[in-house]
Amino acid sequence: MTGAGGDPGALALCAAVLCAGAAVWLLAGRDRELRRARVLFAGGGPVEPAGPDPARRLSETAAWLRERWRVRYGGRMGRELLCLPVGCVIALLGASVLPLLGALAAVPAVGRWLRARERGRDRERRAAGVIELCGAVAGELRAGRQPGEALLAVPPGDLGERWGLVSAAARFGGDVPEALRRAARLPGAEGLTGVAACWQVAVDEGAGLAAGLDRVAAALRAERDQRESLRAKLAGPRATAVALAVLPVVGLVMGSALGAEPLRVLLHTPAGLSCLLVGGLLEWAGLAWTARMVRSARGPERPVAHER
Repeated sequence: MTGAGGDPGALALCAAVLCAGAAVWLLAGRDRELRRARVLFAGGGPVEPAGPDPARRLSETAAWLRERWRVRYGGRMGRELLCLPVGCVIALLGASVLPLLGALAAVPAVGRWLRARERGRDRERRAAGVIELCGAVAGELRAGRQPGEALLAVPPGDLGERWGLVSAAARFGGDVPEALRRAARLPGAEGLTGVAACWQVAVDEGAGLAAGLDRVAAALRAERDQRESLRAKLAGPRATAVALAVLPVVGLVMGSALGAEPLRVLLHTPAGLSCLLVGGLLEWAGLAWTARMVRSARGPERPVAHER
């Protein structure tokens, strides 16, 4: 057995340490809630123990680490933590600590990928919300409402907290186009730039705001349909890339089922370690190259502006 191998007892100890760390991480929030409840029931008086409390200090340290993680990565650790039990299982099956180390290294990368997907979904929801906003405001204007009243009568949907600036400007006679341009800085809400231009033209030149909003909504729908068509065309190459990326895992499963012990060869022999390193690098390069081609095919997002 080479240095890549590991004693099953050491692997079990590593798994126990990870579980203990996760338990302390989760119990930190509970300890904070208990201290808050003590303060409430004590009427705001001192409730801290007089002597040192190692468990409390450990809990506070874990709570601080959780807060730092929330500030740094925008939320709690979620589905990316599933990499850890998978790594532990592979480490126990292969009697090596390398899968566990790989799982620890994969947690931040998987977290970034999951957050990027969430941001993409938020961007799509905001883009759809801008289209709905244009249609709803145009309908309110045709029903006889004033522009500010029509804007206030429409729910903001998924346009974010910056919509409060737009509502305040419309309610108190502020600069609505500037507020719309600020809200358009949110990813996916770039179409509000066209709404701001329509509003500015309607105020300065007396043009029909409802007709301008209809044209902006039509342009945004055309861009959305184009993106969906492009996404459908790219679905085939992306599925092919994912299938090719999964093939090595399928090969390992089939080899284990046939009794070839591929994990022992990969994790405990110099040739296997070399193949594992080169294969991992090639896998990463292929996925990165595919993602870059997809991004270049999609092209940059362009805000919609209203023409005079």
